[in-house]
Amino acid sequence: MQIAFIGLGNMGGPMAINLIKAGHSVKAFDLSQDALAKVKAEGGQAAASAQDAVQGAEAVISMLPASQHVEGLYLGSGNLLASIAKGTLVIDSSTIAAATSQKVAKAAEGLGLDFIDAPVSGGTGGAIAGTLTFMVGGSDAALERARPLLEKMGKNIFHAGTVGAGQTAKICNNMLLGILMIGTSEAISLGVANGLDPKVLSEIMRRSSGGNWALEVYNPYPGVQEASAATRGYTGGFGTDLMLKDLGLSQENAAAVKASTPLGALARALYAAHSLAGHGGEDFSSVIKMLQKNG
Repeated sequence: MQIAFIGLGNMGGPMAINLIKAGHSVKAFDLSQDALAKVKAEGGQAAASAQDAVQGAEAVISMLPASQHVEGLYLGSGNLLASIAKGTLVIDSSTIAAATSQKVAKAAEGLGLDFIDAPVSGGTGGAIAGTLTFMVGGSDAALERARPLLEKMGKNIFHAGTVGAGQTAKICNNMLLGILMIGTSEAISLGVANGLDPKVLSEIMRRSSGGNWALEVYNPYPGVQEASAATRGYTGGFGTDLMLKDLGLSQENAAAVKASTPLGALARALYAAHSLAGHGGEDFSSVIKMLQKNG
């Protein structure tokens, strides 16, 4: 297929490359020339603009930081939806407010386009390996159109419901992830403060009732796992400010539906403090710094 891919960050870039490796023709756009160069080096095409990228595309995939970027791309001054040919499939894998997905979907439907929200989980490692989990909101028919593409970027595809449901599932997941990362960081920091080896303690907890995803594949303590962002100086992963954004979405949603999420609210406050302390650009696992004895 001819695919337009817009947004080549830590997640979007590897996703686009996996589509190229699967034999698809990908014309990509990003504001970063370095990101474009990486995709081009793998056989992709670099578009001069988002409008250029979608010309002749059978599917359009976007992976952008926040709601305002998605709404600005599709409905803003450039009005990208109007540049996309009728009948094209539009997949937005950004993590944004469900209401924004629904707004863009309604406009897309009015132009004869199929739209699904398909945010992902699995981190940069999953994006590179093609093992992401997709949480999809949209019609059965649109999902089946998207499935052959999603399967080249991920191994788990869940149909959460109608448009916006994928986003709701994602913010629930990321709220839990933020809470788990703080709890895991607290436990490791407590053990280290008592003289325990963080690697040994992590393995004990991983194989015990405290086991969780952070301990399995994303340990926040440097040197425990070679592939973790912590061991890379908290670079190249899922940023603190992105986690803060997602926790903000969860709390906005909780307020709207009158759901009680006290731990989610506390996690948001802690990540906000961590960001204000100058760690917004670091991986979200760097939250352990504010919990360490000498942090």
